[in-house]
Amino acid sequence: MSEDSTFEGWRRPDGRLGIRNHCLVLATVVCAAGVVRDVARRLPQVVGVEHPHGCGRGGPDLGLQLKTLAGLVENPNVGGAVLVGLGCEPLSAGALRGALTSNGKPLASVVVQDAGGSRKAADQAEAMAREILADLEKMPRQRGTAADLTVALECGGSDTFSGITANPAVGKAVDRLVEMGGTAILSETTEMIGALGPLLRRAESEEVAARLKEMVEHQEALTQEMLGALAHLVLAPGNVESGLSTIAEKSLGCIAKGGSSPIREVLDYAQRPSKQGLVVMNTPGYDAESITGMAAAGAQAIIFTTGRGTPAGFPVVPVIKVSSNSELYQAMSDDIDVDAGTVLAGKTVAEVGEEILDFLLRVARGERTKAEINEQAVFAIAQTHEAF
Repeated sequence: MSEDSTFEGWRRPDGRLGIRNHCLVLATVVCAAGVVRDVARRLPQVVGVEHPHGCGRGGPDLGLQLKTLAGLVENPNVGGAVLVGLGCEPLSAGALRGALTSNGKPLASVVVQDAGGSRKAADQAEAMAREILADLEKMPRQRGTAADLTVALECGGSDTFSGITANPAVGKAVDRLVEMGGTAILSETTEMIGALGPLLRRAESEEVAARLKEMVEHQEALTQEMLGALAHLVLAPGNVESGLSTIAEKSLGCIAKGGSSPIREVLDYAQRPSKQGLVVMNTPGYDAESITGMAAAGAQAIIFTTGRGTPAGFPVVPVIKVSSNSELYQAMSDDIDVDAGTVLAGKTVAEVGEEILDFLLRVARGERTKAEINEQAVFAIAQTHEAF
C-alpha cells in the first residue's frame, strides 16, 4: 500500500471531514415517506431516506429515533438536509430541527399538512433541495488524513471462512488505521456472546471492561430469556448451512474485525465516539439496524464482511463489501469490493488487510463502492424493546 493516507473531503462546521457531500432529504415520520420518494425521483442527485418510525411509540423508542435521525443529519458525509414531516407526529420536523440547532449545516424543512398536501410539499422540498445542492457545489474540499476517518465494522451472512479470512483481514486493516490516528467501531452485541473473555483482555481500563461485561451479559440474559435452550445458537439459517454451529464460534470470528488494538470506549446506540482508536457500540445483530447506529455516530465508511453474500449498502455512507471466499467474490462480483478468499490461496492475512485499507482510502478519495453503484441502501432504527 502507498504510504500516502491523504484525501480531500469536506470540512463540516463541527470540524469533522466528510468523504461524500450529500444533500439528504429525510422523512421524520413514515407518513412523509411518499414525499421523500417523490423528491428523490425528481432529483436523483439527492439521497432520500424514509423509514417506518416517528409515530405510534413514545418514551425511550421515540428518544432513540430522534437521536438516530439527528445523528444521520450530522454525519460528516451529509452537507445539508431537507427534513420532511407530516404535521401531527411526535417526531416532527420542528423537533428534529430543534435537536440540530448547533449543527451549522444548510437545513430546511417542510410540513405536508402546512404545505397543503403531498404534491405541494414535494414541490417545496424540491426547491429547498435545489438550493442546498447549489450551496454544496460551491463548497471547497480540504485535505484530510486517515486520522480523520471513523469506520464502522459489520459482518452479515457469515460462513466458516469469515473468522479465518475476511474478519481477521479487516482486523489487520483496523490496526493500521488506528496506528494512523483513525477510529473504528465494532458492533453487534449479540455476536459478542461467547467472546467476552478476549474482549475484556483488550479493555483499556477497568471502566471499559465493566461496561463491556455489563453489555454482553445483559444481551446474553435477554437471549436466554427469549430462546431458552436454543440460546447458544442465535444463528441465521445461512450461518448454519455454511457450517457455523454455535454463537460462540460465530462471535469469535466477529470480534476478529476489531484487530488487536485496545478497546478505548463503549458506546450506546448512535452515540458519537469521544476517543480515537477502537471502540465498541451496543447494537443489535441485525445488520440494517447496526450499521444505522454506527452511521448516526459519525462513521464516514462501513467495512462489511460476508461469506454468503449480501448486497446491502447504506444511504449516505459508502459500504465496502469484503468476501470471505473467492467463490462468492466470483459469483457476486457486482456486489463485492475486496476478495479476502485469497488468504486460502496463499496470501497472508496482513497482505489482504493492506488491500482493504488501500481500498478504504481510495473510497475516501471518491471511488464508489459496489453498493453505491448499485444503490443498495438500507436503513432501519433499532428499538429499545429489542434484545440489545
